[in-house]
Amino acid sequence: MNYKGVIFDLDGVICFTDKYHYQAWKEMADEIGVYFDEVINNRLRGVSRMASLEIILERSDKTYSPKEKEELADKKNEIYKQLLAQMTPDDLSEEVKNTLDELRSRGCQLAIGSSSKNTKMILSQIGLDGYFDAISDGTNITHSKPDPEVFLKAAEYLGMPVTDCLVVEDAQAGIDAAAAGGFDGAGIGEAAVYDKTTYRLNTFSDLLAVVK
Repeated sequence: MNYKGVIFDLDGVICFTDKYHYQAWKEMADEIGVYFDEVINNRLRGVSRMASLEIILERSDKTYSPKEKEELADKKNEIYKQLLAQMTPDDLSEEVKNTLDELRSRGCQLAIGSSSKNTKMILSQIGLDGYFDAISDGTNITHSKPDPEVFLKAAEYLGMPVTDCLVVEDAQAGIDAAAAGGFDGAGIGEAAVYDKTTYRLNTFSDLLAVVK
């Protein structure tokens, strides 16, 4: 298919910050005495920060006010940002960078569509500051995936119709968001075996066979 634009989720697609999310949520949960493990953490994939907090607080005996929830989410984010500061360009694989460069050489416009409010910081840490033609992230959306808003805005920022853009995702919620917005979706990781996925990628460079 001759797509003119490719919109990438960030975490789990371009790079991997899962371990930092987990460590930050774990530290926050431990501080308030709420049980949290990797099984619960798996439920947070592709989910917004506040929705993730609600999942974690399911095991809490205490009822938290909206203000207290904001404070807990902010605390987690501060821990997370400190951990992200450890990231370097070495956290960007050669395969991913080479694939992005090849797509660009074919004339594709490239965008990020991520629910994370730390998107620009992460891109800077891994050496992709200013690389993408458009960034739609947690700072410009009001609805998280599976709502399609983040991808619709990315297409808008690229100045392209939805039908000209391919979304690349690793989470089912992201593929749901792509489908809801009318996008074709390429899935990697767990999204590769999801029935709503248009193209199944075994590895990131498989994109080059999809985007001609």
